[in-house]
Amino acid sequence: MALVLEQNHPSGVRTMFKNGEKGKKKAFVTFLGGSGDYVKGVIGLARGLANVNSAYPLVVAVLPDVPLEHRLLMVQSGCVLKDIDWVQPPKIDESIGWAHEHFAINYSKLRIFEFEEYSKMIYFDGDIQVYGNVDELFDLPDGQLYGVLDCFCEWHHSPQYKIGYCQQCPDRVQWPAELGQAPSSYFNAGMFVFEPSQATYDDLMNTIKITPPSSFAEQDLLNLYFRGIFKPIPNIYNLLLPMLWTHPDNVELDKVKAVHFCANGSKPWRYTGKHEHMDREDVKMLVKKWWDIYDDETLIIYKTTLAANVPITESNLVAQDIADKEKSGLRPMVTGVLEVPAAS
Repeated sequence: MALVLEQNHPSGVRTMFKNGEKGKKKAFVTFLGGSGDYVKGVIGLARGLANVNSAYPLVVAVLPDVPLEHRLLMVQSGCVLKDIDWVQPPKIDESIGWAHEHFAINYSKLRIFEFEEYSKMIYFDGDIQVYGNVDELFDLPDGQLYGVLDCFCEWHHSPQYKIGYCQQCPDRVQWPAELGQAPSSYFNAGMFVFEPSQATYDDLMNTIKITPPSSFAEQDLLNLYFRGIFKPIPNIYNLLLPMLWTHPDNVELDKVKAVHFCANGSKPWRYTGKHEHMDREDVKMLVKKWWDIYDDETLIIYKTTLAANVPITESNLVAQDIADKEKSGLRPMVTGVLEVPAAS
């Protein structure tokens, strides 16, 4: 499986693997934009998949503003990078607004439906960590989209929250008849199993044009679009962290294979323990497990030999990789990315 880097990306590098015929591969996929610290989540996810001996690679759909340094770090952890362009988010009414400011960028993640060289993919947000092998999800029957039911108990923007209704426990509070038909099953778009299709992507883009946007951006769109073919799977494949305190009876933590650190203050790389619920022992345990995986150097696929006092920068990584490969008589992992001064 050969790593290929090309010079047709605005930042000077495009990364991909050649490993099979179009449409017959399967892979995990995540999405990354910007130069912030979310790259740590992606690296953690890649190492988590390696830790559970998954047979499938992690593809990262990267926007043009992801810096080269972050791209190289992801490649070191075995990620397959695929460049994507932005999808312009629809204009939302100010009286509605996005539930979170960063949700607008998530429309660009819809580009993953264009990855037709893969027959089936499992999408994970970068703030999810896998603690068990989930490869069996690739064997689910074709023709449906699979995901885990969301929890409305902390959705302050939703009508469900206002009346105390949640699909995780529908008998606790009945949906009022005066509000009409109860909402359809609604999945959390931080994780789903799907079949890439250019036609599906094109249709999603057309749907955006004719559908007024709502607070949960692409998640609302995906739930609307796939309403007829969505099929729920157990929450062990995407345990939303708030479920630990909103629906503890629905959680069997020892069986959970993937945890979604979506609660306020729960991102492991930003965790302080000071936010509400973050001082729980189960939360502390899951965050520690995330760091144990992230810090495990045996899970770094491509290692550089930079000295301890040499910072990991674009030029240092490139120069060291070229030097390492020249010593071994191999081609460098990165070529033509930056101009490296010749040795004097």
